[in-house]
Amino acid sequence: MVDALPFYAELHCCSNFSFLRGASHPEELVERAQALGYSALAITDEASLAGVVRAHKAARERGLQLVIGAEFRLTDARKPGSRLVLLAQNRAGYGNLSALITLARRRSAKGEYRLYRNDFEKPDLVAFGSGALPDCLALWIADAGASAEEGHWLASRFPDRSWLAVELHSGPDDATRLATLLELARASGLPAVAAGDVHMHLRARRPLQDTLTAIRLNTTLFAAGHALFANGERHLRTRLRLARIYPPELLAETLLVAARCHFSLDELRYEYPDGMVPDGQTPATFLRAEVTEGLRRRYPDVVPPGVRARVEHELALINELAYEPYFLTVYDIVNFARSRHILCQGRGSAANSAVCYCLGITEVDPARSNLLFERFISRERGEPPDIDVDFEHERREEVIQYLYAKYGRERAALTAAVVTYRTRGALRDVGRALGFGSAQIDALTASLAWWDKRDQLPGRLRAVGLDPAAPRVAKWLALADARRGFPRHLSQHVGGFVIS
Repeated sequence: MVDALPFYAELHCCSNFSFLRGASHPEELVERAQALGYSALAITDEASLAGVVRAHKAARERGLQLVIGAEFRLTDARKPGSRLVLLAQNRAGYGNLSALITLARRRSAKGEYRLYRNDFEKPDLVAFGSGALPDCLALWIADAGASAEEGHWLASRFPDRSWLAVELHSGPDDATRLATLLELARASGLPAVAAGDVHMHLRARRPLQDTLTAIRLNTTLFAAGHALFANGERHLRTRLRLARIYPPELLAETLLVAARCHFSLDELRYEYPDGMVPDGQTPATFLRAEVTEGLRRRYPDVVPPGVRARVEHELALINELAYEPYFLTVYDIVNFARSRHILCQGRGSAANSAVCYCLGITEVDPARSNLLFERFISRERGEPPDIDVDFEHERREEVIQYLYAKYGRERAALTAAVVTYRTRGALRDVGRALGFGSAQIDALTASLAWWDKRDQLPGRLRAVGLDPAAPRVAKWLALADARRGFPRHLSQHVGGFVIS
């Protein structure tokens, strides 16, 4: 009976935002976990939180608890294969985990990271008396040959909030592995917990996951050998299957771990930087003073009554929602640009705002228009405003450097943009992994246009001398089609900034 099945929370799962590792979208993982009756699902991409927003939206829609975490390999670990999974318990833990990822990424080349044991000794990542990375839980993914010393180190850095993860994947030595890991847990003083090292939501994604591995290693599927997983067990398994693999106490422990994690992205709010308000003033009084001065500049003779009424209405709503710091932040940036004669102008729904016009952010005169301010800010939507400002391309870097200088590189960063696979890129990478020659791949992809539809591909293949019905060619098409829309890498946004 379904009621007799053990409850389970998956604590180690990477999405396709672990580039060239995970073979499923975050939404697919959440949907499958909910369908299997999981109590919770952790998204733990490698040194990244890039996939958690999509997972959060899907989990909220389905009523599934989402645990947010990340996986790391310690550069100076005794065994290079040893890994840590860190899970955020609350808002503070999420901030600490974010800081750790930033530390590991900033010291490395793009797309890489380095994390060392002594990073967990750094003052800003250690709470007095409670070890490293406060408000985060730690799971040790121990490989063959791991020593109890590693477990003692973890237990000392994460007292009463660390576990040894037992991951079994139907290998020929599972019984021996289970016994070895349980003994290692006892010797280390760590409780043991079940985990899956999930890379895909369904077993059917295994061919794609193998292909991703070959691409990551810059080799072919045929030459990848033991670098590929031995079977397709790294998917979200049924609770009945898990009950046959793990002792019940290890499955029950997953619920205890998940119960200690109660952070949700819904808790995050914009926390605006301060420092742009003169002493003795509040953001509200300073914004009102600057808008009043802007009114005089815009209308030196007389302020139209309708405009003054609109300004008062907007200021009242901005004050009610406490958005003054946001307007002042954008105002400060625009003022810098204008002081350097850098062309800039706000656009989009911000053009509906008389306040933005008075501050010089936009150039749409409210006296000559009757635009609806609530398209820009609405108390019903409960969303912060969005002011897009375009700066002249040749001098955008000056504005970027101003922001770095004002807020510091510890508290300001360009945002990332997700680059996804399209048909041509997917065909190229998958073709190389399947061992097709460069000439064939180039001939096919060069013949494609961005507007080509999927059903036009067989004709393109015939045109370059390939039979679409041949098993290897059909596999090429199927795998490339499965990979379309996958995140390929994170790119640097041209000018979007995060300021903390």
